[in-house]
Amino acid sequence: MFRKKQSHNQENDSAQHDAKVKELKTLIGPLSGRSLQYCTDACIRRYLEARNWNVDKAKKMLEESLKWRSTYKPEDTRWNEVAHEGETGKVYRANFHDRCGRTVLILRPGMQNTAVAETQIRHLVYLIENAILNLPEGQEQMSWLIDFTGWSLNTNVSIRTARDSANVLQNHYPERLSAAFLYNPPRIFEAFWKIVKYFLDPKTFQKVNFVYPNKKDSVELIKSYFDMDNLPIELGGKANMQYDHEEFSRMMAEDDVKSATFWNGSDDNKLGVVSKGYSSGAGSIPEPVALAPPAS
Repeated sequence: MFRKKQSHNQENDSAQHDAKVKELKTLIGPLSGRSLQYCTDACIRRYLEARNWNVDKAKKMLEESLKWRSTYKPEDTRWNEVAHEGETGKVYRANFHDRCGRTVLILRPGMQNTAVAETQIRHLVYLIENAILNLPEGQEQMSWLIDFTGWSLNTNVSIRTARDSANVLQNHYPERLSAAFLYNPPRIFEAFWKIVKYFLDPKTFQKVNFVYPNKKDSVELIKSYFDMDNLPIELGGKANMQYDHEEFSRMMAEDDVKSATFWNGSDDNKLGVVSKGYSSGAGSIPEPVALAPPAS
């Protein structure tokens, strides 16, 4: 009896959510071009989920994102415009997925190499878009691994840049982040975190996990998300890897072609050859090839 009741409640929730997706689509009104490509049913569901299925709040959030995308044009950024930000490998897409098949971004704040907030954020946005582009079929979210090796206050981004980055992620990429793992942050980071955490909404805050190699519970948590054979040694795994900027740049140039194919609405997109992070066509995306080859 309990199972039947639970199943019935889930069906009711699903029906109500479907109705709210339709309601929000009606309220947004007719769309065209890239806005139409962006606003898939899955996209609308993410905005509703981010606003606890409040249609009015989700509508405001989505409209603000469409306005931001029309001016910022994140899909038009190409790797050669931000490649200088990535020379040290401070943010890159990993060559493995997590256990649920999510794309993984590795962030290494200790490798910070620039001081201009605008280009730092555009570099991060580019890689968020790239992570979405490379999501496997049926997957909507990504995971972040943050490696604090070499981090110090001298390499830290400004409070303002951290705030603006958090706002972009939360406001314009809702429900794209599954979990973020901050691996072995130094004690001095706690002062910075006490300020940054106030920029995070409750949903995002709950996805942030501190992992310390000497604490069994946090190690077991990261093991539940990742195959330790894939994870770099610096993050508690077994893989001896190093970032290869030349190889990564080659791969990003190839992905730029895929992105242009999708957003320019070519016939190839209708066949589903572009990743399902945005597209709803048929097909599947292969496992990404190596971005950081084993260290010699």
